[in-house]
Amino acid sequence: MLTQYAWIAWVVLILVFATIEVFTLEMTFLMLALGSVAGLLSGLLGIPWWAQFLIAAVVAVALILVLRPPLLRRLRRGGDPARSNIDALIGADGAVLRTVTASGGQVKLQNGDVWTARLSPITEQADVAVGERVLVTGIDGATAVVVPVERSSEA
Repeated sequence: MLTQYAWIAWVVLILVFATIEVFTLEMTFLMLALGSVAGLLSGLLGIPWWAQFLIAAVVAVALILVLRPPLLRRLRRGGDPARSNIDALIGADGAVLRTVTASGGQVKLQNGDVWTARLSPITEQADVAVGERVLVTGIDGATAVVVPVERSSEA
């Protein structure tokens, strides 16, 4: 009885795994769906349900270990290497618009954005005056965490 209707379970598993894969794009559920296809095919050949399960598991694990890594490399190969959003702001240079202290201030970054800012706890300086240069070391919510840019000594 179980072997006779196992194909329904395999079709349901294939559809569930394929649907999850559409949302995750990690190729793991695609490999599980392909393993389920192997289980379905073995079931259509009249193999007992426990052997169908073993075949599906072996095929899925083999595909995860062998096929998934090159597929992920190929998928991510064309990714944009440019940093964006908050990552693009880390290391950005800026000028102080309102004196920056440990509790607040305002800076204009090199990209033209004006941010509220505060001094990083790693700096020993108490405040940074208007017009001085700062470097963004982090973003805390909507506040740029900055350190003063060291001036080179002029001879």
